[in-house]
Parts: sequence; C-alpha cells; structure tokens
Amino acid sequence: MTDPKTVCVVTGSRAEYGLLHWVMRYIDAAPDMTLQVLVTGMHLEARYGSTVREIEADGFNISAKVPMLEEANDSRAVARSTGAGIQGCADALSCLKPDLLVVLGDRFETFSAVVAATFLKIPIAHFHGGESTEGAFDESLRHCITKMSHLHFTSAETYRNRVIQLGESPSRVFNVGAVGLDNVQCKNLLKKKELESNLGFTFRERNMMVTFHPATLENRAASEQFAELLAALAEQKEYGIIMTHPNADPDSARIKTQIRTFVKQHAHRAVAFESLGFVRYLSVLKHIDVVVGNSSSGLIEAPHFGVPTVNIGDRQKGRIAGASVIQCEPNKAAINAAIERANSAEFITALKNSANPYGEPGASRKAVDIIAGFDLSNILKKPFHDLLATETESAR
Repeated sequence: MTDPKTVCVVTGSRAEYGLLHWVMRYIDAAPDMTLQVLVTGMHLEARYGSTVREIEADGFNISAKVPMLEEANDSRAVARSTGAGIQGCADALSCLKPDLLVVLGDRFETFSAVVAATFLKIPIAHFHGGESTEGAFDESLRHCITKMSHLHFTSAETYRNRVIQLGESPSRVFNVGAVGLDNVQCKNLLKKKELESNLGFTFRERNMMVTFHPATLENRAASEQFAELLAALAEQKEYGIIMTHPNADPDSARIKTQIRTFVKQHAHRAVAFESLGFVRYLSVLKHIDVVVGNSSSGLIEAPHFGVPTVNIGDRQKGRIAGASVIQCEPNKAAINAAIERANSAEFITALKNSANPYGEPGASRKAVDIIAGFDLSNILKKPFHDLLATETESAR
C-alpha cells in the first residue's frame, strides 16, 4: 500500500490540456491520489479563447490560476512572460504544496512552472520528453525540463533512450506511448452533420484542417512562411478549409491577422477557430482528407485516423514521423505538390497498412498507475546515469 499523493497538473494551452485530459481524469478518480489543477498561459486570455472555461466545463476544479502572458508576443515579451510565470507559479505552488507536479511537453509556460517547482523541492513528472523539434526554441526548453524532472513518460522507445542519454536513470524513464491517442477512444466524437451544425461549416467533397505555429528559431518570419501556405491554399479551390489559430509564440499575432483576412476572402469555403476543444478537433480529424501545417497532432493523432499530413518546414524536424506524413519546404510550390500527393490514390492506398509510430491508446492509464505506485520519498536526489561508464563496465 503506497502513501496517498497530491498531484498537481499544470496546463497552459488548449493543445496541452487535450493531451493531459485523461491523465487528469485517472488521477482524479484514483482512491489514493488527490488532483490539483494549475492553469496558466493562454487558457486565461480572451484573445486565445479563454479556454479555462473548457477545463471547468469538463468538471475539473481549478486549484490555482497564474496569469503570465504579456500583451505583445515578440521574443522579449515571451521572455518576460516566462519570468512572470516563474513568480506566479512559485506563489501558487507554495500554497498548494503538491507531492508531485505533472507537466507535458516543451512550452515556456510549462518551463516556468518547472523552474518554480525545482526551487521549491517539488518532484516533477514529465510527459513527452526526449523528442526533438529543431525549428523551435521549445527544443531547448524540453531538454531543460527533462533534466529538472524526476519521472519521465515518453511516447516512443527512441525517446526513452534519448532521455536516458541525457543522464536520467532507466528505472525512472517509462515508454508509455502518446497520451493524446487516448482521446481517440472518446465516444462523443461528432458525426459529420452534427459537426457541420456545430462549426457553422459545410463540408465539401474534399476538406482539410490547417494549423500553423511559428517556428521560433527560423530567421525568416513565421508570417512570411504562412503567407506561402495561404498562397497555396488559395489555389486549392476544391477544398473546404478549417483553420485553428497558433500558439502564443513570437509572430503569432500576425498569423492570426492573416487567418482572418484569408477567411474573409474565402468565406464560402473557409472557417477559423481560436480553439476547437479536443472533442471537436478529433471529430474534424475523423472527417477530413488531409492535415496541413506544422502541428504535432499531424504526426501523432492524424495517423490513427488514416489521415495524411503535409508537414511544413522545420518546426517538427527531428520528431518521429510515420508513412502518412509528407514533409515539405515552406513555399507555395512545394506545399501544393505535397497536397496533391496526399490526395493521390497511390498514397492513400499505401496508408491502409501503415502503423502509427506512437502506438495505440492507453498511455494515460499506464502512466497514472506508475505514478500511483512510485515511492517519492527519496526521489529529489538523482545521480547522473553515465552511459560511457556503463559501457566501460560492460566491456570489462
């Protein structure tokens, strides 16, 4: 019998909440765990849809709200927001005093909470470590979060090995798969007519979902890359287009303006949303023909539905991608060619036997069971797992 645990889950964006939803559900239902929810970042901003309301509507009690985002979203504002997030999370976590902090991914909002927890000597469990997104500064933040964390839940064995390569003990690194795939088991996905009514959008014979986030390490402005994408979409006249707005990264405000202009010009076949929520988002995935942009969902969730993905540019470079993903450069000609390939009979036929490299649903339950049974009493001090020393010892 393990000691009861108070577990605080941090979420700062709609996408992250969608991935953590079932982790939160299982923690909340566990008899030996108490769930706390710390909400920050985009959730608390009207300009990003005030998505904290979605969390509350799902029946979760919010333990703390930490506003942190500045009005601007250039690089300086993101740095200042990170500092504000550290301060706010330090105050909130000092009051909540959880036994474990649960975080996911690589966002600066998450990084803020992890820095605060590190100084407060709160153990940290991290989901989706070991992954690589070479086109964004999130790459560095993810690896920093890994080094400050004490339990690790990866989405693939390759990523588990990479976390161990960073010096984490194999006994604390668990490959459970991608937690976002648990959402595909949702029984409430909408049928096409229901979805059309809900979205105020009529599906065409062909349809696509478009999500494009700034690649924050690129020298070329994200809005310039997005302009190339929009130029390509303007020529894909047979497609109905459902767009979602970008994360709170540098240059995202310009992208949102470009989206509004495009939708106004193509109102007969295009709509855009600040946030769809994971039920509507997955319902859209179920009914479209191709995902276009640079969101991780195109690599992780879309393959489960057998939907091709056109992945643009370097934002997801380095991340494992299955046969359903077509990589292309951020220019109009390459994007159009990739969309045409995704719609070809040859490509669609080849997808029928392709596997999702991120596995099957079930990751959330596996991870929560591990957390429930893990002894946290001496977890803060962690020796560096030296692979060179291990190999030398094995060679003797």
